[in-house]
Amino acid sequence: MGIRNYLVEGVSGTGKTSVCDELQRRGVQAVHGDRELAYQGDPETGAPVAGSMVAGGGHAHHIWDVGKVEALIRDKAHAMSFFCGGSRNFHRFIHLFDGVFVLDVDAGTLERRLAARPEDEFGGRASEREFVLRLHATKEDVPKDGVVIDATAPVARVVDEILKRCG
Repeated sequence: MGIRNYLVEGVSGTGKTSVCDELQRRGVQAVHGDRELAYQGDPETGAPVAGSMVAGGGHAHHIWDVGKVEALIRDKAHAMSFFCGGSRNFHRFIHLFDGVFVLDVDAGTLERRLAARPEDEFGGRASEREFVLRLHATKEDVPKDGVVIDATAPVARVVDEILKRCG
């Protein structure tokens, strides 16, 4: 994918999909990790698991295919690439990235964004919103050493900030 590769993480509702769409709109190489790399599996072994095994609709088993991440990173066809989305096994591939960005918003913004989601999208149900808000408060679900980006700004400004920090 890129000579330099970046991970864009954050809890559900912080804008990872919107950031990926904006990067692509600008002609920057970006992967929708939740669409292109994700499946339900064991975060430690990568073995697929069936169905929704935990509270949060299988959230704890939402992982990325490590082999696919590695293969994409080995391809140096672009100056830089972004991998956008959440993964419960990021600890298995985070070392491959040149930088990590963690999108963050205040709790009120997050609540409004999640409340606007349809019920069939993760975070759209009241119980899922409660779960995401807990993850937001504890920060237990995102990389600890990432550069925090205020994602309350319009998406174009959020992407400007990310790109500026990439040099």
